[in-house]
Amino acid sequence: MTDNNKIVLPDTPLTGKNNSDDVVGEYRHEVVDGEHGLKGDKTGLSSKVTFVVALAWALFQMSTASWLLLDSLFVKAFHLAFALALVFLNLPTIRGGLFDRWDLRILLAMKRVTWFDWTLAALGMIAALYIWADYAGISERPGQPIGRDIIMGVMLLVLMLEATRRVLGPALPVICCAFIAYVALGPYLPDLIAFKGASLSRFISQITMDTQGVYGVPLHVSATVVFLFVLFGTMLDRAGGGAFFTRLAIAGLGQYRGGAAKAAVVSSALSGTVSGSSIANVVTTGTFTIPLMKRLGYPANKAAAIEVASSVNGQLTPPVMGAAAFIIAEYVNVPYIEVAKAAAVPAFASYMALIWITHLEACKLGLKGLPKSELPNFWCELRNGLHFLLPLAMLIYELVALQHSAELSVFRAIMVLAVIMVLQPVVIARVHREPLLPALWSGIKTTLSSMSAGANNMAGVALATACAGIIVGCVSLGLGQQITYFVEVLSMGNLFLLILITALASLLLGMGLPTTANYIIMASLTAPVLVQLASGMQLHGQELVLPLIAAHLFCLYFGILADDTPPVGLAAYAGAAIAKANPIAVGVQGFIYDIRTALLPVVFLFNSDLLMIGIDSFWTGFFIFAMTSVGMLAFTSALQGWLVRQINVLERLLLLVCTAFMLFPFSLTGFFLPYEMRWWGYLPGLVIFGGLWLWQSVRRSPDPIAA
Repeated sequence: MTDNNKIVLPDTPLTGKNNSDDVVGEYRHEVVDGEHGLKGDKTGLSSKVTFVVALAWALFQMSTASWLLLDSLFVKAFHLAFALALVFLNLPTIRGGLFDRWDLRILLAMKRVTWFDWTLAALGMIAALYIWADYAGISERPGQPIGRDIIMGVMLLVLMLEATRRVLGPALPVICCAFIAYVALGPYLPDLIAFKGASLSRFISQITMDTQGVYGVPLHVSATVVFLFVLFGTMLDRAGGGAFFTRLAIAGLGQYRGGAAKAAVVSSALSGTVSGSSIANVVTTGTFTIPLMKRLGYPANKAAAIEVASSVNGQLTPPVMGAAAFIIAEYVNVPYIEVAKAAAVPAFASYMALIWITHLEACKLGLKGLPKSELPNFWCELRNGLHFLLPLAMLIYELVALQHSAELSVFRAIMVLAVIMVLQPVVIARVHREPLLPALWSGIKTTLSSMSAGANNMAGVALATACAGIIVGCVSLGLGQQITYFVEVLSMGNLFLLILITALASLLLGMGLPTTANYIIMASLTAPVLVQLASGMQLHGQELVLPLIAAHLFCLYFGILADDTPPVGLAAYAGAAIAKANPIAVGVQGFIYDIRTALLPVVFLFNSDLLMIGIDSFWTGFFIFAMTSVGMLAFTSALQGWLVRQINVLERLLLLVCTAFMLFPFSLTGFFLPYEMRWWGYLPGLVIFGGLWLWQSVRRSPDPIAA
């Protein structure tokens, strides 16, 4: 990472050197592709076909967001067809061995896939587009599918599950098959878990030819909004935006104690808001920040864990969150901006606590910041990469000021970004006095290739949402009432036990499922039960009203935290590979850091002020954020055993008491004062935190540790 004691960081393309993809190299692409599962041929006919299909998908989705008027059901059908085609064109049925002797494979120069995979891709597209091709006939026989309908429906389910197995692994297909088996075998099961079941005709009709199954809400959100946000994030990263955020964060924070770790948190927050992927975030920013943290003296497992914890939280951070956030908006029936508003205070408070953790770790290790002479100039970096902020500014302006739909907002942001990507090489060529026409052609090729890469990155998400639709469809067949009853029996009607069960189930499912599918399953099964059980509880003298959005965000938080939960935290494995550390140790350390994030969803279930519900004043919201941040600092200090210096048992207990007051201010006012005066409940917490800080500052060591 250093050259003659000077830090070497990824340059933004405006400097005329190299972009993030060149610096990160093959490792980054292998890990990111591994997350989405698309590691197709680099050359040959298969590569060309994949590029054309992916680019056509991107252009189709951008068209439906702007000028192409098409029924939403047809948009979902084409969306699924493109995803199935890309997966089968990229991932072979059998990886080597059996088909190596076939001449056709050699003639077509397909190194990874065979004619059999091409056939499956064609059949998958036919099965997905059948509802579009025979829409008139299907509409005339609702709930009464003919033989052809059943054959096409079964073929679609089989090919979807196989494609999902290839791109995401066996966990989600196995869960889907379990739900399908439950529907088929329900009448023959013991009375406690028995279910009336459904005939094959009714099952296929609802799951594959209705909007309550595969073509339901999850796939709708994937086809209309999520695709464009993933495309936006991929294009911004390919343009050099990820490298710009990393350089800017290190330039601004690198000189402070543990500055590389603080920069990792900030750059991961900035990158994570547009990437929507924990693993992609780790390998994008972590490739630079993890070696820097190790150079400063952070142990390898802690350096990787800090990057993993900050990358995982990126999906929770507005203005752009992960794919599941858009599905929350559909389920709760609110505009996406309301979801972002509700998520703002918990997300930013969580990041404040993580920055504080990096500072405490640096204090305990006695680390210093990077020499200022080795750091890039902040204002120079900001000036060189200022153009990367224009698409983000356009997105925020469209969402917040004009209050346009998320789909239209991100489309216009993509158009601004595309213009920047095309003109960026031209500007560089003009600065270096090089020919402009080749530079323009280079910009166009980079833009098109990034659009194709964005579509490739969506294949796994599209199939995850489609398969999750199978589960949602099974639940809507009547299975949901049985599962809800079973969950209530398991929790014995106790809300706190149900919260624990939901959290543990989300973490366990998240070890084998992507965040989006994990959230959909848990939200379908437990979110309604959480709201129902909470309705009869009393809190601070009033009946507890649990907002539906709070229950959905709770499921989302714990689903995301599974990315660094051992033993299968995929983000932890990616960070450990960069840091050359034990992945289990990284996962354990990352999970310890993320306990602060796990606390927040439990808090906002009972304190809806954190979700800005009923609060429209900016200053009131900022006040809540500040008080919540103090509570999170107190909590993390208690966990780390350090404030200004090492704390004792009594000080640790006082910090936990402070946490309770700052996160639950009505814990005092609910007993002694009216609930409307709950703001006074923050005062004892502030007194405890300020008193402990002053006490530790007075009795600190002669060799003070600078803040």
